[in-house]
Amino acid sequence: MAYSIKNQEGLYFLTFTVVQWVDIFTRPVYKDIVVDSLRYCQEKKGMELFAFCLMTNHLHLIARAAEGQLLSDIVRDFKKYTSRQVFQALHLNQQESRRSWLEWIFRQHGQENRNNEQVQVWQQHSHGVELRTPTMVQQRLHYTHQNPVRAGICYRAEDYLYSSASQYAGLETILPVTLL
Repeated sequence: MAYSIKNQEGLYFLTFTVVQWVDIFTRPVYKDIVVDSLRYCQEKKGMELFAFCLMTNHLHLIARAAEGQLLSDIVRDFKKYTSRQVFQALHLNQQESRRSWLEWIFRQHGQENRNNEQVQVWQQHSHGVELRTPTMVQQRLHYTHQNPVRAGICYRAEDYLYSSASQYAGLETILPVTLL
């Protein structure tokens, strides 16, 4: 089911999922591509980022577009850029034991999707829910930050490096966000 961004000025809970739920984000090199791209979107594209959590096969964000920007354009550009960068990094990472398998999956999905040229890392549609009430915001913020705890990656959300939970707990973070 496609969840489109109808209100370009709204605050959204977004989920981007890797094709076939492939666990690509298990290595720092791929995770850092996503974090660096989010930072770029904040600084240059007008993305207002309020929360994030990068898991092994999906990404959760709470974000909106700055005035005069379109959130759907930011999302499209982010997914396109990170797809290319992750796929290129597969070739540069000499330690990648899954290279052939990952390339095959990403190429297969790219060939099956007429909207792509060759490769597809992210699923075509993003799950976007407009957060219209303070209760919805708090529920999605909690859900986002508790994701690695529920997955058994850490005991406390603020200990997970690839999440904004640490900033909400008053600790250092790899990617600063605007607190809600």
